[in-house]
Amino acid sequence: MDALDRVVKPKTKRAKRFLEKREPKLNENIKNAMLIKGGNANATVTQVLKDVYALKKPYGVLYKKKNITRPFEDQTSLEFFSKKSDCSLFMFGSHNKKRPNNLVIGRLYDHHVLDMIELGIENFISLKDIKNSKCPEGTKPMLIFAGDDFDVTEDYRRLKSLLIDFFRGPTVSNIRLAGLEYVLHFTALNGKIYFRSYKLLLKKSGCRTPRIELEEMGPSLDLVLRRTHLASDDLYKLSMKMPKALKPKKKKNISHDTFGTTYGRIHMQKQDLSKLQTRKMKGLKKRPAERITEDQEKKSKRVKKN
Repeated sequence: MDALDRVVKPKTKRAKRFLEKREPKLNENIKNAMLIKGGNANATVTQVLKDVYALKKPYGVLYKKKNITRPFEDQTSLEFFSKKSDCSLFMFGSHNKKRPNNLVIGRLYDHHVLDMIELGIENFISLKDIKNSKCPEGTKPMLIFAGDDFDVTEDYRRLKSLLIDFFRGPTVSNIRLAGLEYVLHFTALNGKIYFRSYKLLLKKSGCRTPRIELEEMGPSLDLVLRRTHLASDDLYKLSMKMPKALKPKKKKNISHDTFGTTYGRIHMQKQDLSKLQTRKMKGLKKRPAERITEDQEKKSKRVKKN
């Protein structure tokens, strides 16, 4: 049995709190990412990992030591690091003659590799090479995906899902306009993925809505798709399963149309319209002759019942 798989009983209150944080929850914690350097990583790959870590802070763990492993051949070391650091996302950087400037981005489900995609770095401009002001740590980015490949090709569609998972940050209920500070732009064109990072500048426009300008912040990457290891449809569906407690309860007799208008159905007993109180008008008043005939009919009904 693996040392991390055995049942651990906490001996102190601090250890108990630590284990409770890692227990399964209805609303899971923010996904953390681990950035791992391979055994033969060069300066370019190392700097890419540092720049991605700067974007991910404080929801990332950067391993500075080299780790001799090959994710597509043996995934045990990735699963070990995932349990150790409680991370469900990873980025692995390596470099060799066959696959120079190599990045592997992936995610884990229940501390087992779900899917991973290998990308090659063709062009790279670092954060420090672009001399502009940077965004503060922990800023939630806006993600933009351009290109038909992200919606047509299965590999690109899964890559889009993986990148959203990796960079989206915490889930928030409200957004402040001043909090929209930077944009991550991914473009799929001619078999390449162009990754750009921009800082959002809100300028005066003379009206209530500000004028928006984009200023490149870095890093800038030109990537090419290499190998893929995708989860089966059944496993992928299982990983996205929502607990019953979080599913919204279906409300009876309520429907919505295509425009989002809500319609409600009301169930009522049959109404006697003859007893309905109407507006009193001279033209609707009964004549004396009509009243006499009604009184006679009522008397005849009573006599029959008796």
